[in-house]
Amino acid sequence: MSRPAGEVRAFHARATDDDLDDLRARLAAARLPEPETVRGAPPGAGRWAQGVPLDDLVDLVKYWRTGYDWRSFEARLDEIGQFRTTVEGLGIHFLHRRSPRADATPLVLTHGWPGSVAEFVDVVDELAEPGDPDAPAFHVVVPSLPGFGHSDKPATTGWGIERVADAWVELMGRLGYDEFLAHGGDWGGPITTILGGRHPEHVLGIHTTTAQAPPGLPTDGLTATERAWVAETRDFWDGPRGAFSKQQATRPQTVGYFLVDSPVGLLAWILDKFAEWTDTRDSPFETVSRDRFLDNVTLYWLTRSGASSARIYAESHLSLDPELRVDVPSAVVVYPHDIEKCPRPWAQVRYRRLVRWRAAETGGHFPSLEVPDDFVEDLRSGLAAVLDARDRGS
Repeated sequence: MSRPAGEVRAFHARATDDDLDDLRARLAAARLPEPETVRGAPPGAGRWAQGVPLDDLVDLVKYWRTGYDWRSFEARLDEIGQFRTTVEGLGIHFLHRRSPRADATPLVLTHGWPGSVAEFVDVVDELAEPGDPDAPAFHVVVPSLPGFGHSDKPATTGWGIERVADAWVELMGRLGYDEFLAHGGDWGGPITTILGGRHPEHVLGIHTTTAQAPPGLPTDGLTATERAWVAETRDFWDGPRGAFSKQQATRPQTVGYFLVDSPVGLLAWILDKFAEWTDTRDSPFETVSRDRFLDNVTLYWLTRSGASSARIYAESHLSLDPELRVDVPSAVVVYPHDIEKCPRPWAQVRYRRLVRWRAAETGGHFPSLEVPDDFVEDLRSGLAAVLDARDRGS
């Protein structure tokens, strides 16, 4: 039974001119450190070895202050359709693009950190109204995670990934979608996994770029490539590159002060991750639009969500139930430069109806921004396989 649609309200966000003027003034008055001591290194990972290079940051700050247009992003969100509803006392913001196709299937797309709904604004239209009439179409819903963007900031603990998954079921039901498909990456990966595992009566199937293998699985029988993936993933989370997650999992309030007070601090914190996690030689802007990146960062800034978004790590770090199994049809894609790569044999332990698995040739942690055409094609193919398996009962 669908829930009352009247509980959903249209939403339009407009930053004030004063807020935008304040941002530009803070950027103009920023105090910057001296250059990194590896300055002058050739393009590549070595140039970023101490973090964001000063020259890159100076150039991006100047563009953010003098060339970037936030109003165009506001208009794009309105064009897609913005809404809010309240679930368990917390306001949830979401984009909703209904397909004109009668055969469209509801689909919820879940972002992670340091992303936002900005990750999906360039693929929503093609998913809802594909140019190819034979391609599957979807009614697309893109929620902002609690504490992110225009969703409310939880005032108490308890909004972990399990509760978010439950809230998504409530949200989709209010839109009249009691059965739906789900996709997610980064934090959206475990949330989507929970959706498939805990709510099979509502979730037709799932697609993820961040498959979650149960802990403690052996490497016996894995290919050399898969063993390399396991080593890379463990090195990332156990080594210094994963330090950001430990900081945000243990001290989100502390890191939140500079993320909310300093736009340059926020910019550098997020740019560092985009630079390392994208499939590029040097700069993330080899594949990711500079404007879309700044849309994402500016959304964090204007909504003051630096601290509240970091708290998802404190709520949910290593919290996914190791015994959770997903019996709805599932599709997984692994992008080569992602920070977490799951071997197929390991994925099959958790996702017991794995109907499609693919290793992409290019792309990193933000495929909808880096390789949008590949992302859309894989999402379509994966969800088509999911629906076909469900229809056949296989």
